[in-house]
Amino acid sequence: MENQYFQIREDAPFIMAGPCSAESEGQIMDTARALKARNVDLFRAGLWKPRTRPNTFEGVGSVGLPWLKRVREEIGLPVTTEVAKGRHVDLALEFGVDVLWIGARTTTNPFSVQEIADALKGVDIPVIIKNPINPDLNLWLGGIERIQVAGIRDISVIHRGFNFFHNTKYRNSPLWQIPIELKSRFPEMMIICDVSHICGRRDILGSVAQQALDLYFDGIMVEVHPDPDNAKSDAKQQITIDEFDELMASLVLRRQKLENSAYVHEIQGLRNQIDELDNHLIQILNQRMELAESIGRLKMANNIPILQSKRWKEILQSAVDKGQSFGLTEEFTQSVFKAIHLESIQHQSRIMKDSGHASRAASR
Repeated sequence: MENQYFQIREDAPFIMAGPCSAESEGQIMDTARALKARNVDLFRAGLWKPRTRPNTFEGVGSVGLPWLKRVREEIGLPVTTEVAKGRHVDLALEFGVDVLWIGARTTTNPFSVQEIADALKGVDIPVIIKNPINPDLNLWLGGIERIQVAGIRDISVIHRGFNFFHNTKYRNSPLWQIPIELKSRFPEMMIICDVSHICGRRDILGSVAQQALDLYFDGIMVEVHPDPDNAKSDAKQQITIDEFDELMASLVLRRQKLENSAYVHEIQGLRNQIDELDNHLIQILNQRMELAESIGRLKMANNIPILQSKRWKEILQSAVDKGQSFGLTEEFTQSVFKAIHLESIQHQSRIMKDSGHASRAASR
């Protein structure tokens, strides 16, 4: 089957837009008409809303399915909604929903994804899979694989950020390295950035959307509402039609390839420099591990434990301070040095283990 909705395009990003939640038939129809006039590719609206706490608006449920059907039939705009269990799939299919999406909370639970996969067996419909709430690439991959095993051929993914237990300006930290790694494994799979859920606020939507396009994401999902301040869910991250127009007008689509000899020559020169630095970096890391092994032998000879917490804290803080003086974020420097520290411990542990085996063998 030709991929109807999720074709990767060079000339324009794929745009999904619509309210966080379907609240009324009038709200849905008015928003859909406005977005249709702006050539949005796919209209989104949540019917079943998984909320953190009870007694909050959990969506209108199946009551909203006829509204989405009207959007399809009267406005001519394809529609999508979130499904969290098999019954949702059955109802959405009954009303002709064009695309199904699996939300972040559902992707986190393999049992829920499997229930949806079972309901999709024998069905030919596009499915979008959001990343799980926690930063676990394997959970995301597992969700994709379960839907693939069900026989779904038209799969796309949405990056909506991750719960990250540090104070940041984002509602959900983008942790770009995770979707980039997923894209490297599935280069032909469309990846869409849900800027609304990453930001959680309107004022930084544009910068995150542009960063996604700069990273060669294939599309953007944004929540649009006729009266965002009075929305029944996620009011702070939704925008008006006029604000949507401003957002779209501000985005710059980068060219994947440029047939310009001066550009090609310059970028190749810069890449060669990066390759050379990377080679030096590997050599330096190897030298550091050799020193770590020497320290391990010295500790073993003097019956000193491997982990020296005070020394490690001093190293990490010094690295963070130096990194910040060069414009490196604390998060980046910590992640690099924690990985180096872990590798150093493993080298020292191996030295002690091997020496212990040798000592026991010699005593036999």
